[in-house]
Amino acid sequence: MSSAAPRTTGQDHLWSVDEHLEDILTTVRPLEPIELQLLDAQGCVLVEDVTVPVSLPPFDNSSMDGYAVRVADVAGASEEFPAVLDVVGDVAAGQADLLHVGPGQAARIMTGAPLPPGAETVVPVEWTDGGVGEGPATGMRARALAPEGAEGHVHVYRPAEARAHVRAKGSDVKAGDRALEAGTVLGPPQIALLAAIGRGTVRVRPRPRVVVMSTGSELVQPDEELRSGQIYDSNSFALTAAARDAGAIAYRVGAVADDAETLRNTIEDQLVRADLMVTTGGVSVGAYDVVKEALSHVGDEDEAGSGIDFRKLAMQPGKPQGFGSIGPDHTPLLALPGNPVSSYVSFELFVRPAIRTLMGLDDVHRPRTRATLTASKALTSPKGRRQFLRGAYADGSVTPVGGAGSHLVAALAQADALIVVPEDVESVEPGTEVEVVLLG
Repeated sequence: MSSAAPRTTGQDHLWSVDEHLEDILTTVRPLEPIELQLLDAQGCVLVEDVTVPVSLPPFDNSSMDGYAVRVADVAGASEEFPAVLDVVGDVAAGQADLLHVGPGQAARIMTGAPLPPGAETVVPVEWTDGGVGEGPATGMRARALAPEGAEGHVHVYRPAEARAHVRAKGSDVKAGDRALEAGTVLGPPQIALLAAIGRGTVRVRPRPRVVVMSTGSELVQPDEELRSGQIYDSNSFALTAAARDAGAIAYRVGAVADDAETLRNTIEDQLVRADLMVTTGGVSVGAYDVVKEALSHVGDEDEAGSGIDFRKLAMQPGKPQGFGSIGPDHTPLLALPGNPVSSYVSFELFVRPAIRTLMGLDDVHRPRTRATLTASKALTSPKGRRQFLRGAYADGSVTPVGGAGSHLVAALAQADALIVVPEDVESVEPGTEVEVVLLG
């Protein structure tokens, strides 16, 4: 497996959050567009404008079950003096051969059916006797149950204005209009519109395939028995779910033990289905931090390195990070720290924007806002580090959730925001306005 050239940033360089993110976003490129069937395109991003080939609706049609009539024939109609019209037949949705409605005539019409020639308006069935002579109707009887309702006479008890209860041709969109703009994410309403205008396929950037892999011999899968010194693997579940939430097709790989060769082989095996790889754990300076060891040897033996740069960031949590590309297709790889909060915060700041960039979106970041800090005491932050604290945001205020520890998963589950404390701030008093990253 070949790889990109290694980065030469220097081990002592302390990267800022912005520098690391910029390096990622200038390296990652949107995926190449492909043509997909509508349902396969759900969640994908359009790469071209879609023009309406046929107006919606394509013909004038009824918005009610009732009778298609001429306006003059029902003018002045009332319950005391109803208009009595000859019923010439039924007009059903999808019907091609239409009746002609002449003076003194009416046609039973169903919702969605074309307005027949000669008719100018639609009278709801509730304004009539339904053709059965028993006073105001509550609904229209099925033709099979009441064939007399489609012939004979109908009593109309109220007048109707021209084109009342008529959906005009092109009242939704007109032929030649732009239905959807390039850059639109296709959700159910957009797919409905594409189908309605006759598009069976659409050109999009596919959803990125993201492989998530956790490392650590201490990790055990949920539902398995914990032994002394072991913990359950939560990171791979959290990051796989987060990748799907970001719009990716995500694959979770079970925890890989602290063995460099095993990890190398697993990474090589997974590259075939990855547009982006994410590892968690093994990027610090410990003797068993095998991600560094494994990735420094990924590739042909005569190559100088793996193309993965392991660096320290001026942030808390999440100081150790890795980024680069591997494999014959130079697949981007982000190596995140192993502590659960560090891992998740790193995902939100770096991996999510990378996924959204692969999708071809213009705005790849979580929304940010300003909020008033609500807390019982001042928040402290290490000088020179940009700190991201978990918080609960509501109505312009944000409250810290849990402490600063990078292992506090329970607190993370209660948070819907990140409180940003800048590098040059060491203390934030309650009531201070702070920057907040909204997570949901």
